[in-house]
Amino acid sequence: MKRITVLLAEDHTVVREGFRKMLELEKEFAVAGEAADGRQAVALAAKLLPAVILMDIAMPLLNGLEATRQIMKATPNVKILMLSAHSDDAYVQSAMEAGAAGFLLKQTSSQDVCHAILEVSKGKNYFSPAIARHFDRLNPQSAGRPGLPNRKIGQLTSREMEVLQLIAEGKANKETAAELGIGIKTVEKHREHLMEKLDIHDTAGLTRYAIGAGIIESSVQLTIV
Repeated sequence: MKRITVLLAEDHTVVREGFRKMLELEKEFAVAGEAADGRQAVALAAKLLPAVILMDIAMPLLNGLEATRQIMKATPNVKILMLSAHSDDAYVQSAMEAGAAGFLLKQTSSQDVCHAILEVSKGKNYFSPAIARHFDRLNPQSAGRPGLPNRKIGQLTSREMEVLQLIAEGKANKETAAELGIGIKTVEKHREHLMEKLDIHDTAGLTRYAIGAGIIESSVQLTIV
């Protein structure tokens, strides 16, 4: 029987190792590789072409949402299961807008994680039971699927998403430029476009938006005013 190849994208080593050990116990799966940040996940997805990626939503350098967008554009046959400790509606909706096939809470049992990988590998969607029940209550006809995506997120380019994450993580324009390998004036232009598209006109507002949309988790930025 051909095993389902899985790429693990998670910046916390102990969590990533836990997923690896869990999957190694199951004969249906083979861990194809591991990524500790979003950029590494994008590179390994193109190189390894795994069947399924377990993708943490909040990672350094490039968050799981933008990594998912880039992977789906380059390799649309890969199925991505988003992982998060949070089940806010915005997080789930942003993940689905990015192209994820499902959304799992990190508190999900190993049995449910394995079942989710099997389901999405068959082309189905899968959500942690608690999330599915929540959306069923909001809309009984949704069959466990989240509602309308965050349309403003969809207006942002990949580069604007990268800049938004770095702004929300507290990086100055010079640091952002160095991180992305672009000029400071280009960063300033991206910042202007972000503010225009999102109708937000200060850094604190962009940070709050990034947290609310699930681009970063609230623990990343503790100095919002």
